[in-house]
Amino acid sequence: MNKTHQEALAYADAIFDAVPENIDAFVLPPFTCLAAVAERLAESHVKVGAQNIHWEDHGPWTGEISGPMLRDCGATLVEIGHSERRAHFGENCETVALRVDAALRHGLTPLICVGETAEDLEQGRADAVIEHQVRTALAGAQGGDVMIAYEPVWAVGEGGTAATPQDVETRQATLAALALDMIGRPVPVLYGGSVSQSNASGLLACPSVDGLFVGRAAWSADGFLALANVAASHAKNEGAS
Repeated sequence: MNKTHQEALAYADAIFDAVPENIDAFVLPPFTCLAAVAERLAESHVKVGAQNIHWEDHGPWTGEISGPMLRDCGATLVEIGHSERRAHFGENCETVALRVDAALRHGLTPLICVGETAEDLEQGRADAVIEHQVRTALAGAQGGDVMIAYEPVWAVGEGGTAATPQDVETRQATLAALALDMIGRPVPVLYGGSVSQSNASGLLACPSVDGLFVGRAAWSADGFLALANVAASHAKNEGAS
């Protein structure tokens, strides 16, 4: 819940032609700015997505946003199942799966957020929790592009602490293998959770980290571009985008 209309457009202007072309970059503005930002970035290679989607195309769902509405605004991808949505707005694995199906039905790429809480980790059930989240979300995802963002809940937000690259690599590799087993094709797995300019390079060096899903560190255009340049450096070094 950041950026007014004019702030979002200023951000879009700042990144329009400044993002390195050897990476896949995207922004997820609030719905009030989505159409304007998508229009402003239409001629750039920065993709624009939404922060949520409802599983129905229309109807008595006050306050919700449908797939056709998102496509009409110019979105090409949509974040689904963020831990804040799960914690504060009652989203669960079953409704996440419905949203994933809706996104794919309308040609949107779902970016599915999964991750364990500190309690899950302490009680040794993190693997089971994440596997359930992924298996439920991907149960109907047989066609279309899909991405996964591993965001340990304890690492997200103002009081979060980023996971170590070693822990991230183990989890990301497991998620990639699970997704491949579920839908029979490779799925990009991003890491999110207290990503910063100081730890981005170490995280991107992990073989199973396909990219970063960034919050606070990219709220400013300067922060976004700094991280984009780090990602571009790794993509160049690895010989891939």
